[in-house]
Amino acid sequence: MAKDMSYLKDMPIAVLGAGAVGMTCAADCKLAGREVRLYSRSPRSIEGLDRTGILLDGIQRNLYGFERSGRAHLDMYTNDMAEAVKGAGIIIIGITALSQDDYLRPLAKLLEDGQVVHVFTDNYSSILLRKYMKEYGNDADVIIGGWSSAPYGTRVEKVQGFWMPHVGAKYRAITLRGASMPMRDIDEFIESSKYMPCMDAVTQGDGPVAGDTMLDIGFANVNPVIHVPASILGVSSMENWSDVYGNEPESYSMYSHGLCRSICEVQHQFYGEECKIADAIGIDVPRYSYEMFFSRRSVLTQEYMGLDKDGKDNVVFPLNKPCDEGNTGPNSIDHRYITEDIPVNCKIYHELGEKFGVETPIIDSMIVLGGAMHQTDWFKTSPYGLEYLGLADMDKDEMLAYLRG
Repeated sequence: MAKDMSYLKDMPIAVLGAGAVGMTCAADCKLAGREVRLYSRSPRSIEGLDRTGILLDGIQRNLYGFERSGRAHLDMYTNDMAEAVKGAGIIIIGITALSQDDYLRPLAKLLEDGQVVHVFTDNYSSILLRKYMKEYGNDADVIIGGWSSAPYGTRVEKVQGFWMPHVGAKYRAITLRGASMPMRDIDEFIESSKYMPCMDAVTQGDGPVAGDTMLDIGFANVNPVIHVPASILGVSSMENWSDVYGNEPESYSMYSHGLCRSICEVQHQFYGEECKIADAIGIDVPRYSYEMFFSRRSVLTQEYMGLDKDGKDNVVFPLNKPCDEGNTGPNSIDHRYITEDIPVNCKIYHELGEKFGVETPIIDSMIVLGGAMHQTDWFKTSPYGLEYLGLADMDKDEMLAYLRG
């Protein structure tokens, strides 16, 4: 049974990262009446927000019609992380995996007793943050965990490359899978999500789901399995979208314009390799049926539209019909769908497969092709892997004991 976490309801919320997820979480929490502080390492990303606030709107599609919109004027915008997190109860991290060290290393020195860290999307940040706390000798009594996805599909409005103080949420998740690092804190971690308004559509929807260690959350992250095959195999559609077909570059959607039955087949086989690795380690992961992959939103739809009584998607977006349901992107091979999801997630899957004797030809082919497009060998140049996470020298039992605590 979880400890009482209600002390968090009257404490400030610190949001680290002023990209689409961070700005949306910050605005959402403020519109719900909480004290919110927003930190970014980039002065430009928060410049002017003290004057304009952040406008949150959008379709916010979800099964139960949960919606929260408005212009949020936060209590603090700062480039000083210590100022943002001091005395905060919940710390929300909304960053790309490639920004982890810039945020997690300084945070590891600043964490205080009683604080709870939530990472959207985790991308192994929770494992790294614990590693860095140990390196810096910070033994604060904190709870650290992360989620397989963000609470929204959201984008910052851009005008000719200029970021506006406006985020639009395409959908809100009604369920998310999360875990704590280590798992002995899972009950308190899940309970603390009730005091984080950006999770209201989840906690008032189908609810959060406790995963099985942070490796589970790495596999439960649907971004690599959806983004990578669709971006790599659909690259010609993306690169011809503007130059040949005359469309606005930022209007391209991998979901709407790139997916086809053959790519969905590769996505399913990619997922199958993930499941084999998880089974070899001895951890649980989400289980999807074959037919769930053959939709223009792939397995993502159930995150915000749920399943029926037979365990099938309530809503399917057929591959043979036009659809603008999906978020836009990628608009170049420099997009995070390739530059983050491959050298971070795919590389870690590959190393886990090697360690536990599981062949990963589909995942490996994505690393090879994505690297070729970038004229690099991500097997060699990407720092992400088991050594980076501090797991390389552990056997299976040691690794599971470490992750479960």
